[in-house]
Amino acid sequence: MTNTGAGSVESGRVDAVMERLGPEAELSRCTTPADLDAALDRDHDAIVIAGGDGSLHAVANALHRRGRLGDRTVGLVPMGTGNDFARGLGIPLDPVDAAGALLEGVERRLDLLVDDTGEVTVNALHIGVGADTTRAASRWKKLLGPASFPVGGLIAGWAARGYRLWVEADGETVIDTDHKVLMVGLANGRNVGAGSAVLDPDARSDNGSISLVVSRSRGFTARVVHAMRLYRGTHPMESDVYRRMVRTVTVTGERSPGSVDGEIRDDLTGRTWHIMPGAWTFLLPKDPRLS
Repeated sequence: MTNTGAGSVESGRVDAVMERLGPEAELSRCTTPADLDAALDRDHDAIVIAGGDGSLHAVANALHRRGRLGDRTVGLVPMGTGNDFARGLGIPLDPVDAAGALLEGVERRLDLLVDDTGEVTVNALHIGVGADTTRAASRWKKLLGPASFPVGGLIAGWAARGYRLWVEADGETVIDTDHKVLMVGLANGRNVGAGSAVLDPDARSDNGSISLVVSRSRGFTARVVHAMRLYRGTHPMESDVYRRMVRTVTVTGERSPGSVDGEIRDDLTGRTWHIMPGAWTFLLPKDPRLS
């Protein structure tokens, strides 16, 4: 199944993927939620998504609404701009190579995050400057592709002033509104921003935990250093960065922008997230690099 509305999906590459998957594969082109529902109504045991993190997010949420997360096997052929979930799992970024890896792949039970509105997160969500970065990058996406994310990071970092948020993890207060927060990140996979940032180098999608990362707001120079360390995945060593493996996270406070699997939300505060261990079956390369 492919999202024909995604600008990075080219029909020629889809045809090449279908040829690699073989004659038993059936193609469904989805541009609307109704198209996706119609494709899922066919009730195939295995679903392969040709798209990016946003397409994977849409399918996971559709399966969750149907109560079918646990009884479908899902595979991914990366065709998005970011492909962060694929990067973290070691799925080849070349679509034809990814299709070949699926044919010899292994099934693994992977975790998902879900909030109290019922929305499922596959890879990661972040609140604050990370979402500002995604929004700024979107203006350069068509021109720069994956390079738009570090450009967006520079723009957002320059303007960032932080947000007053109250963060609780497993019932304990992590930070209160007396302090400004630069970013709150909940990671199921390690990468965000088309691989331009490592939200948590130790995040895994099969350990039954949410990787919570909270970055305090500092001066401009400190924010630049933080952005560089975020790119390298060394930011957890900073004294103003809080990192912990948890099962439940609640964020309240000032209205703040957020990003869920690369999709912008105007406000994610006032929500609680919890982990769903082994929520779905994912088809991975023989030697997967689980994140």
